[in-house]
Amino acid sequence: MTKPEKVEFVINTLKELYPTIPVPLDHKDPYTLLIAVLLSAQSTDVRVNQITPLLFQKADNPYDMIKLSAEEIRDIIRPVGLSPMKSKGIYGLSHILIDKHDGQVPQSYEDLEALPAVGHKTAAVVMSQAFGIPAFPVDTHIHRLMYRWNLTNGKNVVQTEKDAKRLFPEAIWNDLHLQIIWYGRQYSPARAWDLEKDIITKTVGRKSVLDTYYKSKR
Repeated sequence: MTKPEKVEFVINTLKELYPTIPVPLDHKDPYTLLIAVLLSAQSTDVRVNQITPLLFQKADNPYDMIKLSAEEIRDIIRPVGLSPMKSKGIYGLSHILIDKHDGQVPQSYEDLEALPAVGHKTAAVVMSQAFGIPAFPVDTHIHRLMYRWNLTNGKNVVQTEKDAKRLFPEAIWNDLHLQIIWYGRQYSPARAWDLEKDIITKTVGRKSVLDTYYKSKR
């Protein structure tokens, strides 16, 4: 199978499996999405979706958020982990949104990544899911699968993002990155992986990955 054929197989299989694509993090607007994505770092979407309603009940916009102290925010978000850093980030970025952006979430990587606790991946998710701007946020699932599928060398997420953007048509980036995340969770997890259920890796997978898997099952 050539690389273009592999890419086409990945796209078509994911389209069949996920014709409609659920969004992993519950939100109602760019601000609540930004906060939810920030909270999801080194946590699970399930955990974040349990905590954000409690936080957004008190403050679902920057103006209400700065009425809380960083300590009050921290008490609410503690279960998602890294709460000291995340609470300061939420409090700080809410001030900046009011002071510099009229209380609105900006629509550029430069402005988003200038906000406290907002890295490139968080910015890319907001650009993609809040504003519909083509982006390819790479999380652990995408990084793992792109390597398993022999579509990147797996050195780092920066390289994986470059390769994904080079290989896949820009028009489908926003859907595709979500489809790969769902596929990784359901069919190609890091642990308790069953290759028989993982049709994409079984079909296009990197030889060394497949060999290692089969050796482990002997």
